[in-house]
Amino acid sequence: MRSDEIKKGFERAPHRSLLRACGMTNEDFEKPFIGIANSYTDIVPGHLHLKKLAEAVKAGVNQAGGVPFEFHTMAICDGIAMNHDGMRYSLASREIVADTVESMIQAHKLDGLVLLSSCDKIVPGMLMAAARLNIPSIVVTGGPMLPGECQGKNVDLIDVYEGVGAFSKGLISREVLDELERCACPGPGSCAGLFTANSMACLTEALGMSLPGCATAHAVDSKKLHVARLSGERIVEMVKEDLRPADIMSQKAFENAIAVDVALGGSTNTTLHLPAIAAELDDVDVKLDLFDELSRKIPHIASISPASENHMIDLEKAGGIPAVLKVLEKKINLDVITCTGKTLRENIKDAKVKNPNIIRSLDDPIHEEGGIAILKGNLAPRGSVVKQAAVAEDMLIYKGSVKVFNSEEECVKAIFGGEIEEGDIVVIRYEGPKGGPGMREMLNPTSAIAGMGLERVALITDGRFSGGTRGPCIGHVSPEAAEYGPIAALEDGDIVKIDIPRRRLDVELSSDEIKDRISKSRQPTRKVKGWLKRYQKLATSADKGAILKG
Repeated sequence: MRSDEIKKGFERAPHRSLLRACGMTNEDFEKPFIGIANSYTDIVPGHLHLKKLAEAVKAGVNQAGGVPFEFHTMAICDGIAMNHDGMRYSLASREIVADTVESMIQAHKLDGLVLLSSCDKIVPGMLMAAARLNIPSIVVTGGPMLPGECQGKNVDLIDVYEGVGAFSKGLISREVLDELERCACPGPGSCAGLFTANSMACLTEALGMSLPGCATAHAVDSKKLHVARLSGERIVEMVKEDLRPADIMSQKAFENAIAVDVALGGSTNTTLHLPAIAAELDDVDVKLDLFDELSRKIPHIASISPASENHMIDLEKAGGIPAVLKVLEKKINLDVITCTGKTLRENIKDAKVKNPNIIRSLDDPIHEEGGIAILKGNLAPRGSVVKQAAVAEDMLIYKGSVKVFNSEEECVKAIFGGEIEEGDIVVIRYEGPKGGPGMREMLNPTSAIAGMGLERVALITDGRFSGGTRGPCIGHVSPEAAEYGPIAALEDGDIVKIDIPRRRLDVELSSDEIKDRISKSRQPTRKVKGWLKRYQKLATSADKGAILKG
């Protein structure tokens, strides 16, 4: 065992002495050492309950004959960090999460790893660490929050953000907005829709890195405690079997995860996270084009908030990810190994769809194509991303003049100042990985526009949109403005055409005009300090997953 390096032989007497100070007995030195990476914090709703889940994991590890060691890493709540400088730290923190887990495991030579986490950047950060370390690992995602209820309707965090826009336009009263604020987030868990956190939980299960049923087991449900305990038991067996992340997260497993992603219409942020995880593995290559290729083959079969009024609880009641995989079984790779030690085929053998209105059949999909589309053109030569499942039919092809902003703040001020009108295409640039820096999510402008009732407004950015975004919102434009991409050439009044069916994003400018404008463009200067400055220097573009250069 790896842990023999810190517990075997006379020369390790000092190490054992320190471990004895932690309460270890002679018998414990013969057992596998299991790390539990816990991202618990009491400022993030998705993590409030992780202490309790950690105790269940520890009980499972002890039951199976292992020794659990819990340690912690950071967790940023995107909702709280939204629409201010704090959001610059969110995506970048993914790298710190991965580095923290790597450091703790390597320094203490643990044999196995349970990754206990929730929320947007933390789950992929932990998966990056698991891939990098390649020791037996299993993931326990914290589970969704229940939806709230306001005036007889199920609501979630996005309703509050859109409520701000509606109130500013005079469409709802302050009393209704206050009620939304109090009701939308009723307790622990990752926000109740299929936003980035829950998208990544679903994809983790589809990858085979968490037990069947884990992704949609809700934070307040005892089922989540059962999954946590069983995961603790299972990791000890995985150590004995030497079943490692590289055995599970194969090229075919990533294709399964993307198939589930597009079938559900998940967050566009998955196009950053899956390539970042894959980059830590040998013989795995996940590019933007793979999302588009599979989206053309896999139909959209489940519509969850923000694309509909259904929530994660509805997906759970309909059978969860095992049921989704069962529907897709003729289109995915069934013989991949999973953390159960069994193949995906064996895992879903008895899975059933319990509500065909929530999880549709391949013969009766919501859309013939999957939920994500990759657009290229002279405005995005290396690609851009849109959640096409959440775009109205009459906006799939759209042409209009642009209003250009060099920051999210400028754009939000214009929106609430009434400067954005029906028919506009709003462009927010210099918000990419380097330009932001940190590639901020921009839920505030998108939800404000939706809340104001502006139905024919498109948004384009080299930054990111929240997993809660709906409508014609195109993000991850690459190359970004800070790398002198074509988006840096845009001026107010330029005509841009969005053609999602043809996967095109173009501006009516010649290549010479674009080059000439870029040569004359002036980039905004932003004072950046601390480790964010290092991120700005080392970050790759969005089409590469916004990972750090080696």
